[in-house]
Formats: sequence, C-alpha cells, structure tokens
Amino acid sequence: MKVASFNVNSVRVRLPILLDWLNKHQPDVLALQETKVQDEDFPKDQFEDAGYRCAFRGQKSYNGVALICRHELENVEFGLPDEPRDEPRLVTACVRGMTLVNTYVPQGYLADTDKFQYKLDWFARLLQWFRTRFEPTDPVLWMGDLNVAPLPIDVYDPAALEGHVCYHPAVREALARIVEWGFTDLFRKHCADEGQYTFWDYRRGSDFSRNRGWRIDHLLGTAPLAEKCTACYIDREPRTAERPSDHTPIVAEFDW
Repeated sequence: MKVASFNVNSVRVRLPILLDWLNKHQPDVLALQETKVQDEDFPKDQFEDAGYRCAFRGQKSYNGVALICRHELENVEFGLPDEPRDEPRLVTACVRGMTLVNTYVPQGYLADTDKFQYKLDWFARLLQWFRTRFEPTDPVLWMGDLNVAPLPIDVYDPAALEGHVCYHPAVREALARIVEWGFTDLFRKHCADEGQYTFWDYRRGSDFSRNRGWRIDHLLGTAPLAEKCTACYIDREPRTAERPSDHTPIVAEFDW
C-alpha cells in the first residue's frame, strides 16, 4: 500500500500536477492540505475520473484537507472535538484496516501572537484526541503539513531559524509529546541524511535551487504500521513543475 501527503497550496491551481502525479505513481492514498477551495468547487469529478474516491472539507482561499483514495473510505470524520475556530484542518478515515489522520496544523504566524498560542493549543487538543480515540497498538497513520521541523537536520540553517514558529522549542516539544504517545517518524526510519526537505519558500526564488528548505510535512505511524513500512521518501519532482506548490509530496510504502 502506497500513501502520500502533499500540501498543494490550492488544489485547483495544482490540479494538472496532481493528476499527472497520480497517473505516474499510482498511490493508494493521497492526503492533501491547503486545498483552499469551498466544498462545492472541489474538483471531485476529475479525481473520480482518474479512479479515486474523495473525502474533503474546505473553505475559500485558506486551509482545507482532503483524502484521495483508490479504495473505499470508511468512517470519515472531520475536525477535532470542541474546535474553537471553524477551520478545516483534519480529516480521518479508515482504509483497508488502516486509520488515516490527515492534518493541516496551524502555521503560527509569529511566536508572540495569539496565532502561535492557537497552534500550541491545537497540538494539545490533537494529543488528547489521539489518547481518547486510539491505542498505540492500533494501526494509525498521522500525516500532513504539521508545520514543525523536528530536528536540526530538518532545516537548512538551524541556528538562524531557532525561534521561528515552525522551528520553535515549544512546537518541537508539542510535536514530540504526540510522537512519544506512540508514533514513529517513518521518513527518519529509512533516511538519516541531512538536506532532505519538503518545503522551500516562494519568497526567495533561489531557495529551491540552493536547497534552503524545511522538512515540515510528515508521515508518522504507530508500531503496527512502522513495522510494515518498507520505504519512505520525498519526491522533489513536482516542485520543478510549472506553477508548483511550495511543498512537494512525501511518500510511504507498506507491506499492508
């Protein structure tokens, strides 16, 4: 079973890239973040024509999550309980006995703002949700744009970026608490190399060519899935396409 996660930064703008990627790589599941589209405008028909089923929740211009899947999506749910803001950031479903949790974690804006505190609170609510819904022995795959680079090797310049909202000690600790509940970083299970990134900022046009990036998109599995994970890798090719997202897909393969 092949599962991928991709922050598309607008599903409609990136639709040609997505359909081409699906055709080339044939994943069982593609989790999307920042779809940036109202539900009535989601390109469901195009994905269905390509052989995929869809579960999605979005809003105009911001946020939005989707699961694109070759198989039946069971027990589809959206959002966290008691979510204080009506923002589409989580979709979960069961596929072939595997629970998929696709999240677009708040970015945080600046460390001294309410938006950063909201990010920390969101992580805390997510941890509580995992604790109440699952056991670490359940086959759960948590994925998406988590807006956290966990380790110094996950950013291009850790000294300069220390304190950034995606590389702040508080968010690294918030992510670590959830990982400690029972997740394995599937990419780091297979690759310990530096310079492996999933995001390169648009605002400096040379960041991609110079590989000034961040690894903030993740695939994390509980023990049953970590044991069955045979590969996990980053596909940089979509970042070289015309009108690319500022992110690129991360892919895991399972003997499942």
